[in-house]
Amino acid sequence: MPERTPNRPAARGDVRIIGGRLRRSRLPVVPAPGLRPTPDRVRETVFNWLGQELPGWSCLDLFAGSGALGLEAASRGATRVDLVECDPTALRALRQTCARLGVDGVRVHARDALQFAAQAAPGSYDLVFIDPPYASALQREALHRAAPLLAADGLAYVEAADAAQLAQSIDPTQWLVWRSGHAGGVHYALLRKVDLRVAQDGSTRC
Repeated sequence: MPERTPNRPAARGDVRIIGGRLRRSRLPVVPAPGLRPTPDRVRETVFNWLGQELPGWSCLDLFAGSGALGLEAASRGATRVDLVECDPTALRALRQTCARLGVDGVRVHARDALQFAAQAAPGSYDLVFIDPPYASALQREALHRAAPLLAADGLAYVEAADAAQLAQSIDPTQWLVWRSGHAGGVHYALLRKVDLRVAQDGSTRC
């Protein structure tokens, strides 16, 4: 995977988990180029769509960064969360955060995100978060590799810099947009996999 490309100044400071048992826990944001955690407002909207709590869910955060998305899921009851990150600075901070929070069922993987997705077991996740550095334009390829990893009713979250980049990342033969929104410079969507059996017999998709 290409190194994080600085399409805006690196974020600094910290963000906080906004719901669940780890609510208000601090997540440091290290000065890794291209790292920009999903804003609180966006996470709140997405987890409202998901139903607030995720008991028993298995989640994959492919470009984990600060861990804001994956650790939010863990806070809300997900029993398995895999955080994948390859930037050394972000990875070190992520491991320190997980140790400090003492989160069960959360594993940090020092891996290339696309390679991890290519080797993970099919059907092993209920939700995959895809939020790479915007300038890397990895959303479409990551979604393609994530599709086999989802259970039949699984969901994928994808985030992009603008509406055009978001639309270009979604292959309509593979994904249906369930919900979408934007807040400032963040455009995002929750996706469901296209049911190929329905698509092939010409029935209405729903």
